[in-house]
Amino acid sequence: MRSIARVLLPLLAASLFLSSCLSLRFDLKSGHTKCISEEIKSNSMSVGKYSVLNPQEGQPMPESHKITVRVTSSYGNNYHYSDHVESGQFAFTAAEQGDYMACFWAIDHHPEVTVTIEFDWRTGIAAKDWPSVAKKGSVDLMELELKKLEDTITNIHDEMFYLREREDEMQELNKSTNSRMAWMSLLSLVVCLSVAGLQLWHLKTFFEKKKII
Repeated sequence: MRSIARVLLPLLAASLFLSSCLSLRFDLKSGHTKCISEEIKSNSMSVGKYSVLNPQEGQPMPESHKITVRVTSSYGNNYHYSDHVESGQFAFTAAEQGDYMACFWAIDHHPEVTVTIEFDWRTGIAAKDWPSVAKKGSVDLMELELKKLEDTITNIHDEMFYLREREDEMQELNKSTNSRMAWMSLLSLVVCLSVAGLQLWHLKTFFEKKKII
């Protein structure tokens, strides 16, 4: 068990770089909007939950503390929308890669009030509910750790291919930039030589007219 744990721990630690867990609490004034972005890879799982803290514990939530929440991709696709709620959650698998935006809007109220929101957003491996997986599958601790390890290895494998693609894109960009710079340098040289030739021709013509040469 200890030997397996020694193998699992480095891989599970590496998985932290391949997944994201965002948990925060922030204040939002009525009539205002606050957006939080998260970069998500395509085909990655993403789950989130949010709730408004009740300013009067034990009492019904005031109408002034209801919020509207929308989650969209960088392409403008809508993945979640809730209007006039005090709490909610969302879950989706990213269809495209890029920055995803979760925007919170507090309804306008006079006098102005401040709404406190707790928000938890998880992506990748961190988005999986491992206790539920263990419960549903009736697996023991060892099998659960192996499932985690399998998902971690798959995630690392996908990330390596993703980084390789990014590296190829950067190499192509560098080649294109170097080629353009070479043509720009050549064009600048031709222009400079042309200007120098025109200046010499102009000076020669001027001196000939003045019968200096």
